[in-house]
Amino acid sequence: MKVAVLNYTGSVGKTVVASHLLAPRMNGAQIFAVESTNETGADLGLSVDQLRGEHFGRLFRELLTRDDAIVDVGASNIEDFLAHMMRYEGAHEEIGYFVLPVINTGKAQRETIKTVAALAGLGVAPDRVRLLFNRVETSVEEEFPSLLAYAAKTSEAQANPKAAIFENEVFELLADLRTTIADVLADQTDYRALLQQTDRSDHDRISHLSNMHALRALARPVDRQMHAAFAALFA
Repeated sequence: MKVAVLNYTGSVGKTVVASHLLAPRMNGAQIFAVESTNETGADLGLSVDQLRGEHFGRLFRELLTRDDAIVDVGASNIEDFLAHMMRYEGAHEEIGYFVLPVINTGKAQRETIKTVAALAGLGVAPDRVRLLFNRVETSVEEEFPSLLAYAAKTSEAQANPKAAIFENEVFELLADLRTTIADVLADQTDYRALLQQTDRSDHDRISHLSNMHALRALARPVDRQMHAAFAALFA
């Protein structure tokens, strides 16, 4: 499977989606970050091939030779990315799905509609355009009514309310530690046991061990929720 994660607006969680939702569930897919200014999966310790929007030709040739790939398109490069994609006839067919993360601000939802329209203009079939509701507080239906209504009216994108990532402090903790949910869960260290063995005067070590134990406790339910979101996104 080859997936592009994009949106005209920034700060909607594209790198979170690429690094924590897609990468662990896509057969070790290579991440291509079309980005020049913002964080990428490389900042979390993942292997990332970074390029800019005007380098679409190189990306296109890479996609031709791969079965699985994740293309994380930064807002600073999406205009160039789409413009250069247009130059290669049928290039969008090399990408199976276009995933558009969106948060519940008016600007983000308007820019998401603009992105959907741009993809439709390129000839991308509606069933390959998937909305992913990010930083949901309680309910997709309550927080994204206009976007759901737009998708239902135009049928230009798939909008499954179950394709959602809920607000959680774990993502900031992961960014601070430059790691991923997958790495946290793969770590077999018994931090609780180490805490019990640590001298109570060693405050720095106690802080580190307790943070790691808490991070794992947060990561487990979020990983299960990510699995459900992934299944809903590509249902």
